[in-house]
Amino acid sequence: MDPAILEEEALNLPEAERALLADRLLQSLGAEDGARVKKWADESERRLLAVREDRLAADDAGTVLRRLRAKTSS
Repeated sequence: MDPAILEEEALNLPEAERALLADRLLQSLGAEDGARVKKWADESERRLLAVREDRLAADDAGTVLRRLRAKTSS
């Protein structure tokens, strides 16, 4: 499967399904280091709360990826 198509499909998943997919992908890379997983979960929760409380600005994934692709295609 084309990685760009796979990425697009994954980004269209609901948030909870994307989180589960991300977790499974990390596990497949051997990232099942308990301390690292806990730190990342804590950081994710901190950032999510900051976004929800308007203390941190965030762009949707599509916008970020378009920006990155534009930078890397030139």
